[in-house]
Amino acid sequence: MIRDHWLYKSTDNGRHKDLPAARHVASPNFSERPAGTAIDVLVIHNISLPPGEFGGCWIDDLFCNQLDPSAHPYFRDIVDLRVSAHALIDRQGQLTQYVAFDKKAWHAGQSCFSGRQQCNDFSIGIELEGCDDQPFTDAQYQCLIALTRHLQDVYPAITSEHIVGHSDIAPGRKTDPGPCFDWRRYKEALS
Repeated sequence: MIRDHWLYKSTDNGRHKDLPAARHVASPNFSERPAGTAIDVLVIHNISLPPGEFGGCWIDDLFCNQLDPSAHPYFRDIVDLRVSAHALIDRQGQLTQYVAFDKKAWHAGQSCFSGRQQCNDFSIGIELEGCDDQPFTDAQYQCLIALTRHLQDVYPAITSEHIVGHSDIAPGRKTDPGPCFDWRRYKEALS
């Protein structure tokens, strides 16, 4: 069963934070969550660097503050961003983890969920390699579904109603994961 494929390392207090099956690339762009904050929201994003192009090292470089502004004209505008996500699922369904799930990744920016501001404090951010106007791959859905099930096991407050797109928590500012993301397929597979 896919659900049993993912194994977590436990911290001393029994909380799970890392996926050994994932490729690990440590981003410096994270911080501690506010004390006593429950993790109860999963935010789905999309990213491609340069926009509309897939593959390469550019997402890793962005999340690790190593983006070369001379490599592409678009990078000059984003080289100073300090952002991250907890994980990325590439077009082949390969999972990369940048930030431990119990830490605060810098993925949501100015955001609000159910009247609560600063979604980074209480959410997990998953990036899908893609863009608003291209479908995501079967491998990405399979990995995302398996990862979501395990996150829900570890953080049971992440219910179906607490799984949102970046556009849901930052409307007017963000559009991802975009109209090509198949929410119905994803949510039905989780039920």
